[in-house]
Amino acid sequence: MTDPQWQTLLRVIRGELLQPLPAGLIIDSPWLPGWAGVSILDYFADEQTWLAANLKVVQRFPDVIFLPGFWSEFGMCTEPSAFGVRMVFPKNAFPNVQRSLDDYEAIGRVKTPDCRSDGLLPFVLQRTVRCRGAIEKAGHRIRFAVARGPLNIASYLLGHTEFLLGVKTNPDEIHSLLRVVTDFLVQWIALQCETVDSIDGIFLLDDLIGFLGAGDFEQFALPYLKQIYDSRDVSVKFLHNDAAGLVTARRLPAMGVNLFNFSFNHTLAEIRAAAGDSVTLLGNIPPRDVLAAGSPDDVRRGVAEMLATVDDRRRIVVSCGGGAPPGVSSENLDALATAQR
Repeated sequence: MTDPQWQTLLRVIRGELLQPLPAGLIIDSPWLPGWAGVSILDYFADEQTWLAANLKVVQRFPDVIFLPGFWSEFGMCTEPSAFGVRMVFPKNAFPNVQRSLDDYEAIGRVKTPDCRSDGLLPFVLQRTVRCRGAIEKAGHRIRFAVARGPLNIASYLLGHTEFLLGVKTNPDEIHSLLRVVTDFLVQWIALQCETVDSIDGIFLLDDLIGFLGAGDFEQFALPYLKQIYDSRDVSVKFLHNDAAGLVTARRLPAMGVNLFNFSFNHTLAEIRAAAGDSVTLLGNIPPRDVLAAGSPDDVRRGVAEMLATVDDRRRIVVSCGGGAPPGVSSENLDALATAQR
């Protein structure tokens, strides 16, 4: 992200009304390798391939704020890898992890990983360090410490079904697992911030929180997310949750979140009413059916229909309801970037 783009984002978060509204988009391994013409495995395995793809996209779309920007990651394997899960890396499909905890009793043996040495985390950080000079030479800076959220990671270790069942059947064990994962995330975010001094934001991605009702959210999500966001004094506290988002939205101020990316299944008006006026909304045309599968006219129409649901356009960044999905064309991304001009 360039300095002017970062200042634009901060101005929107402060509540300034910008005309036209800025466009922003979460991009990572599901979309960027295919758009850049490289395999997913090469994107992960070769830092020069990764760097070239990221430089190519920011140069091609200078008017789009890409979030988090130059994201060093290994898909969903990134954070779970530090806990010793088995990882599977197909040549040109999304990587995945296999659960490492056989039952709730096994949670008691989980220890906090060392984010300086465990799993893929040293490779994630070293890629950022090694490529930082080229990134900054191109006029960009690393702005965010990034991690999957505590419920997301815990569900990969235990299994998604088992985690959600455990909220009801084994709450003590679930809390124990979440405490370990949260302590790890606080340390991982701190290490990123201490290593790269241009970081001034925290970006968490957690879709599992969208599967909780209000009472369970208060007990199993809110305190852990708040602990992570409170751990650093940064300007942008960004949350992605493109599962059901109304329960989450009502608790964003309590968590300290000031930037929220959410599902296209909710209108801007619904999320604004739930979140209040203090949170900047990043959204939210349908990512697959419009941004990827539609025409440029469909994208422009989707943006117009999205914005028509609100009268006050402060604290809005035009985007889709989630990250960029596979297959988004350059023409459709151009349409997203210029829909408000």
